[in-house]
Amino acid sequence: MVLLPDKANAASSSEVSTDQNGRFEVAVVGDLTDNAVDIVDKLLSIEIGSDCTIYFDSPGGNPYTANSLVTIMRLRGLQATGVVTGECSSAAVWPFAACRRRLVTASSVLLFHPMKWQSEEQVGIREAAEWSRHFSSLEIEMDNLLIDLFGVKQDADVANLVREWCNQHRYVTGREIAEAGLAELIDLQPLAELRE
Repeated sequence: MVLLPDKANAASSSEVSTDQNGRFEVAVVGDLTDNAVDIVDKLLSIEIGSDCTIYFDSPGGNPYTANSLVTIMRLRGLQATGVVTGECSSAAVWPFAACRRRLVTASSVLLFHPMKWQSEEQVGIREAAEWSRHFSSLEIEMDNLLIDLFGVKQDADVANLVREWCNQHRYVTGREIAEAGLAELIDLQPLAELRE
């Protein structure tokens, strides 16, 4: 994950860039886990309850990192608008879903899948058994959290669609996300016309 600092404040990693209206902007690019400290610093430097825009182009990362980002966003009451500029996959979907407003392009891509267990450490049988028990309950909790973050808990059809996407390890386009009512579709054509 790379956070793009304001050019004027590039020397300070805790500074957050702002748009022309003074709205805070954060770019989440790359693996969530690699630069978790940077994104946490950026979110903590935004005033509690403030509006901000978070741009996503991330293949995901550790689900605990995603959960941490969601927790910070919610506890600080950030009024975030999430924009998928490219990819928002795997663990990155949770902080995107935590945004109050979600925007995608027709070519945005989101990968939904169940959490994956990966360990590069040698563990004993008891620890592996405990991790398996924990992981099973965590997977259910995280799926339910995702449904809750998208705000579709009461809409059984959409909630089931999100669960189905997860179970199918499904790549979902921005257009499909918008059609499901989980985000708004941005029409890039008028933007291109303005530049001509």
